[in-house]
Amino acid sequence: MKDLATNRQVELNGLSFHYRDWGGTGQALVLLHGLASNSHIWDLVAPALTDRFSVTALDQRGHGESAKPDDGYDFDSICGDLAAFLDQLGASKPIIMGHSWGANVALELGASHPDAVAGLVFVDGGFISPRNGSNASWDEVWERMAPPDLTSFTMDELVERAREMRWVNMARPEAETVLRNSFDTQPDGTIRPRLSRNNHMKIVHALWDRIPGDLFASIQAPVLVMPTRRGNEEPRQTGSISKEERVAQAESLLPRVRTVWLEDSIHDVPLQHPELVANTLLKAHDDGFFSP
Repeated sequence: MKDLATNRQVELNGLSFHYRDWGGTGQALVLLHGLASNSHIWDLVAPALTDRFSVTALDQRGHGESAKPDDGYDFDSICGDLAAFLDQLGASKPIIMGHSWGANVALELGASHPDAVAGLVFVDGGFISPRNGSNASWDEVWERMAPPDLTSFTMDELVERAREMRWVNMARPEAETVLRNSFDTQPDGTIRPRLSRNNHMKIVHALWDRIPGDLFASIQAPVLVMPTRRGNEEPRQTGSISKEERVAQAESLLPRVRTVWLEDSIHDVPLQHPELVANTLLKAHDDGFFSP
């Protein structure tokens, strides 16, 4: 498939950031990837949106081809990067669409800069919290969410493992592109994650330290919530709350919200069902959901 995006670099807060630009006409739409991912996760969604939007996707701090400093992985810093990016684009009242942790970043921006956005879109995120109703300690969260050590793998070995374990539901070459842009290959052929383990856990700590429900009521922009769901969900841990309960809490606290469940979909739905993601956003736009 031909790459329809232009790769660009921009300096934000003294650091170099990479983003992908699909062009398009209409309102600015900025796409945010999830934790340990990169802007390529939107490669199948973005081209379907350019008739209505001017579409860009940012590699957030520590990810993809953007700068990887040792600090600045708290939400204030990450949102500062995003706010600077919007200034550089000259994007007036954009819609911010985030996947997973990226949706939590969109939530934080909407809370800290309520007049800066015209709408927020949460793709299986925005309500994410490692505590998940159990008030888990940081030590418990560290043990549960620390990324696996993959540094003994070559890239080809990792791709093959991903095909066997993760890509059953999304057999697309674009999934491999996302993976390859999340790792660097060392001289001996082994790989290293572009988001280091230490920086990864700094982001997890920021997630653990923040309760999304505390921010919902302060959001002024309309919010489109797009949670994924399958019929064979794993049973939840004792003391945790279900995704349905987390989404219901968001619906009860967000002043203006629309929820569309993405049925028979996995967490990486932008790769699995990109048409579903794009069409759900386009319908909300065409219905006037994001209009003032």
